[in-house]
Amino acid sequence: MTTRHRRATPFAAIVRHAAACGALALSLSACTTSLSHSEYFGKVDPPPGQTLRYVSGSEPESLDPQITTGQPEARILLALFDGLTEYDPKTGEPIPALATHWEANEDNSVFVFHLRPARWSNGRPLTAEDFVYTIRRGLSPELAARAAYLAYYIQYAQGYNEGGVFARDSRSGAFVMDPANPALRLVLPGDPAARDKALAAPALAAARGKTFVPVRAEDVGVDALDAATVRIRLTQPVPFLVALVANQFFRPVPREAIERWGDQWTRPGHMVTSGAFVLRDWRPYDRIVVTRSPTYWDAATVKLDSITFFPVEDATTIMNLYKAGDVDAFLNRTVPAAWVDRLRGFKDYRDGPEAGNEYYQINTTRPPMNDVRVRKALNAAIDKGALAGYLHMATAETSFVPAGIFPGYPVVPGDPFDPAKARALLAAAGYRNAAGAYDPSTFPVGKVELSYNTLELHRHVAEFVQAQWKQNLGITIPLKNMEWKTFLDSRARLDYNGIARSGWIADYLDPFTFLNVFATPTGDNGTGWWDPAYVALLNRANRQSDPAARDALLAEAEATLLAAQPVIPLFTTNTNWMKKPYVKGMYDNPLSMYAWKFAFIEHDPSRW
Repeated sequence: MTTRHRRATPFAAIVRHAAACGALALSLSACTTSLSHSEYFGKVDPPPGQTLRYVSGSEPESLDPQITTGQPEARILLALFDGLTEYDPKTGEPIPALATHWEANEDNSVFVFHLRPARWSNGRPLTAEDFVYTIRRGLSPELAARAAYLAYYIQYAQGYNEGGVFARDSRSGAFVMDPANPALRLVLPGDPAARDKALAAPALAAARGKTFVPVRAEDVGVDALDAATVRIRLTQPVPFLVALVANQFFRPVPREAIERWGDQWTRPGHMVTSGAFVLRDWRPYDRIVVTRSPTYWDAATVKLDSITFFPVEDATTIMNLYKAGDVDAFLNRTVPAAWVDRLRGFKDYRDGPEAGNEYYQINTTRPPMNDVRVRKALNAAIDKGALAGYLHMATAETSFVPAGIFPGYPVVPGDPFDPAKARALLAAAGYRNAAGAYDPSTFPVGKVELSYNTLELHRHVAEFVQAQWKQNLGITIPLKNMEWKTFLDSRARLDYNGIARSGWIADYLDPFTFLNVFATPTGDNGTGWWDPAYVALLNRANRQSDPAARDALLAEAEATLLAAQPVIPLFTTNTNWMKKPYVKGMYDNPLSMYAWKFAFIEHDPSRW
């Protein structure tokens, strides 16, 4: 493979200097030229004007809202695109954005959103048709968006995305209706073999011998009732839809720019945006600069003139940049474990509760990980309490839905730390000697590796877990470090051996946001595990009007997930980030998502 050398930029030089200063650890005396305020960590001189410098993490996979699913991209996209709703800066709950208000029918299966007057950055009015185009595009099989499953509760969305077909009588033209939901047409697999298998079911006898018609984009249940009114029709009640549509997947994208520029529509000079900022500059692996949009509907609220997002991954480098005053804030889960106890004493350290988890996902389609006993053994051989103590800012978890975030939702415990049971499971799976005792030399470590994306925290966790498996099982699983963009694609395509690092930050404040990841076999699932019984429990839960009954069914689904063990829950963390005292309008919210139009630089120290 050839390598490309990029001309050094000023910030790249700063990053190299900060990295070189890392050996000085917390004192950093040689790296800081200005005096530090004793209450804060490092330099606290505000930058001139209204300019914010923020470390966003990994280099973005894309700036297309419907392509990306990661937090590093999502936070940048919140500056560029508005949604029907937005995340409240303090709570993360949905607040009005491009929609001024909305109403739902009695069972939350139809929502109508009313749009405010707004314009794209090129001056064109933003209308309901933009939302229709966006959702159809995101679901199109050609786009292959990993987040398409978020829209599957919209009528015929899944059928369209998966290339499904309707069954229609060739003489009358009437469509066969779904026996499970008689108000909707029956959708069958597009693949003939899969369709024939489905038609073998007695309940679908009415569809046999019919003409099969592809599900089209026009069939998806999103309508523009007029230029200012969007209707979304769902297959069943979805009580959290108003929160869900704040996700970047549903934020409108500009049809004219996409049709003109194709894959290059997200480049500076091509991108048309609907948010508080427009894209001015994108230098890969160096910076992304956005500037205030003069056409934004709420321009009077916006105080920042520009935001510079820096894609830096090394935690020590980020801390050095922050201490030296070269950046004003940085992403969540970043402060190194060894630094946490010391930094908790500073006023600019942030550690609010976060609706997120950290886990390992398992490729259940390849041996030896296709054996649930092996998956359960690897889970039971990790002392998660010791891991949490090692990290200083984590809470050990055996459940998948983070505990304590969603009032009323019960904690669903997974298997505890039990090395003896882990060894017994591996022996039962066939990894034993002639006497029947577990024999680590028989385990095929050559078929398993632990992959993780570049970030210091992920490396520390991987090394800890690797040591646990060595100590408790006598096997050494090799580690594989991958760049973020490559890692995401590899994980989604099940192109990894064994185990891959993962984590999930809630898209909205409901336990369903975690469980829905595994509701489809593709997308962000990345495990190869999919169980119709699990999906049925989720669907039953969302049909419940009683919150307690709904929570009980969701918990039953979570127990099903943990019993199959396609994932290894590890821990939850607090937000664990920092911002300078002069950065206002950014708060610890459970989603760690920020509506940038509320952020600003306060130059008066008396107001810090």
